[in-house]
Amino acid sequence: MDTALDPRRALTDDELRRLDAYWRAANYLTVGQIYLMGNPLLREPLTPDDIKPRLLGHWGTSPGLNLIYAHLNRTIVARDLNAMLITGPGHGGPAIVANTWLEGSWEERYHNVSRDEAGMARLFRQFSFPGGIPSHVAAEVPGSIHEGGELGYALSHAYGAAFDHPDLLVACVIGDGEAETGPLAGSWLSNVFLNPARDGAVLPILHLNGYKIANPTVLARIPETDLLEILHGSGYQPYVVAGDDPAQVHRTLAATLDRALDEIAAIQRRARSGGTIERPRWPMIVLRTPKGWTGPREVDGTPVEGTYRAHQVPLSQVRDNPAHLAELERWLRSYRPEELFDATGAPVEELRTLPPRGDRRMSANPVTNGGLVLRDLNLPDFRTYGVAVPSPGEPMAGATGVLGPWIRDVIAANPETFRLFGPDEVASNRLGAAFEVTDRAWVAATVPGDDHLSPDGRVLEVLSEHLCQGWLEGYLLTGRHGVFTSYEAFIHIVDSMVNQHAKWLKVTRAIPWRQPLASLNYLLSSHVWRQDHNGFSHQDPGFIDHVVNKKAEVVRVYLPPDANTLLATMDHCLRSRHYINVVVAGKQAAPNWLTMTEAIQHTRRGLGIWEWASSDGGSEPDVVLACCGDVPTLETLAAADLLRQHLPELRVRLVNVVDLMRLQPATEHPHGLPDNEFDTIFTADRPVVFAYHGYPWLIHRLTYRRANHDNLHVRGYKEEGTTTTPFDMVMLNDLDRFHLVIDVIDRVPGLAARAAHLRQQMVDARQSARDYTRRYGEDDPQVAEWRWVRETAPTNP
Repeated sequence: MDTALDPRRALTDDELRRLDAYWRAANYLTVGQIYLMGNPLLREPLTPDDIKPRLLGHWGTSPGLNLIYAHLNRTIVARDLNAMLITGPGHGGPAIVANTWLEGSWEERYHNVSRDEAGMARLFRQFSFPGGIPSHVAAEVPGSIHEGGELGYALSHAYGAAFDHPDLLVACVIGDGEAETGPLAGSWLSNVFLNPARDGAVLPILHLNGYKIANPTVLARIPETDLLEILHGSGYQPYVVAGDDPAQVHRTLAATLDRALDEIAAIQRRARSGGTIERPRWPMIVLRTPKGWTGPREVDGTPVEGTYRAHQVPLSQVRDNPAHLAELERWLRSYRPEELFDATGAPVEELRTLPPRGDRRMSANPVTNGGLVLRDLNLPDFRTYGVAVPSPGEPMAGATGVLGPWIRDVIAANPETFRLFGPDEVASNRLGAAFEVTDRAWVAATVPGDDHLSPDGRVLEVLSEHLCQGWLEGYLLTGRHGVFTSYEAFIHIVDSMVNQHAKWLKVTRAIPWRQPLASLNYLLSSHVWRQDHNGFSHQDPGFIDHVVNKKAEVVRVYLPPDANTLLATMDHCLRSRHYINVVVAGKQAAPNWLTMTEAIQHTRRGLGIWEWASSDGGSEPDVVLACCGDVPTLETLAAADLLRQHLPELRVRLVNVVDLMRLQPATEHPHGLPDNEFDTIFTADRPVVFAYHGYPWLIHRLTYRRANHDNLHVRGYKEEGTTTTPFDMVMLNDLDRFHLVIDVIDRVPGLAARAAHLRQQMVDARQSARDYTRRYGEDDPQVAEWRWVRETAPTNP
């Protein structure tokens, strides 16, 4: 046997006894949380009144989590490690709560849950109980950055936490059910992007207990040689720890952990010695133990331990079935609580001295409460990066291309706390200026002709939105900053992940000891209106609708109309805290409307009247033309220009919206406009024709309480698309300038009769534009080359 893995050398008999005692204590506390609301130390025989009326929780994974936690604590003390734990099987919540109580951090956060009998009773009662805590490793749990309710993201969160934390060890438990998910399967290759010279280390622990809720797990049933080949091919050196005899498993796991940590230390020493950085083969552990280990072997004659029946609550009729109640008491007493807790109910001295102290406890590591270590970014003055706008509509410049140099300098000024994430789309979204100061992170092989690949790269690109999202979440949750840039249509891939992050932000706002995090910033480009060559498959603006479903206090949505407003918006987003910011901006050359001073003011207001584009002269308008988004703004201004030319007596007010949430009432969103201000801008009774970037019904949803809602008519994307020209795309969805003019004619009282000729001209103009695209394959220059000319504006009537 390899002496480095000799279990006999890993632990002394005394260390083994203490580790096993700690594990038994954690298991006892875990079972107590699932079942008990009284009699926590079994000082009296259990009665039905001691049992919770609703039994909730997951036992099956918990003994494995307790085992891992205890052994990690041993190594942290022995090696003075800076470590944290991410538990993919987050439904093993009572196990992690048990450990935080044992090592004292729970009591530090929740003073009434003291480490004594009264505190233990409160610990048990609060779990999955009305007014208590959730059943998962939720935000309420010290040391957690990963709730684990939705499976698939543990390993990506772990790598995100390890980036730019050179002394941090992130142990990550992956459940074998979770390992069946697509996001987790992609996460194994995260080691291609981890630089051992400047990043921390991730120690994956694949826990094979064999079963999900009702079925065996795939990785537990394929031949072990196949499993090890999969893991080896993903860049890991897997070590197997298997068994059901506690003493043997303790010794083998201790020896294996020591070997893995020795290998990690050696990898980092080599990488940090100044030599060439190559992709190492990182160690990982495959832990194969029975599901529901140490629990009831059988219940009513049916096997439980080591089967799917141990997944949740093995004994489900404890209040009503005396045999189940007796079995529960036998189960609890099998851990010998009288040896583990003293007369007051506190853990005995040797258990209190086993965990690390202070910040070395995984449940008290400051990086797991990322706001504690968060520092403001050093942001260059965005004003100096803007475009000069001598008159509205000039010059033509792509908004994200103008933003790129600012992002470049943000990266340069924050070399350890900011990263840019994207699924192979950073350059495509015109942020390629970043590569003037950094590269794409890459630790795998390179060949001549590769573009900007290096281990030190600050840009993380991988063709998995799940992985980008998970990395960024882990990075933010441990106290850093970042931006996720993506094609608008495909950010939907992470809909469910953003759900979970939004829930985390919402919950942590109400937890006093949780400090605010840097915001999660999305920059969505290659948007619905400019998919000239990709077509219908790439046309979907619905991520905005999805995000708006989340709690108002954590979501913000911005649609800057040009480059200068994009700069002002992104500066605001990177300074913000504890939000999800969604910014949608185009990358194609487009008109720029506002000077930098005007853009800053407009961005701060969130929406406003563009006086230079309006003809109401400050009086009551006949119609309001509203717009939100860069292409809708262009079409609305072109429509306003047509109305000026053909109906100069019509009083038109043009309103542009940057901050979408300004449309909601102030009672519904912190950014919402009070009703009187909304009515002042949009009027209380005049027609409003609103050109919107996304699905039109969202605007109706946001404004349905407004006094003038019945007069609001919204044009937007209505699932009409294909590979076509930019103007044909807006015509397909009736968002074009000609159709907006038609809407005005149809909706302004008394206008239809006297503007019938103009309406017909607009219908003909639409057909002419379509005929041109079908004949020449591009937009009519009269449309494509239209520019706003200030001099065409008539004097105010």
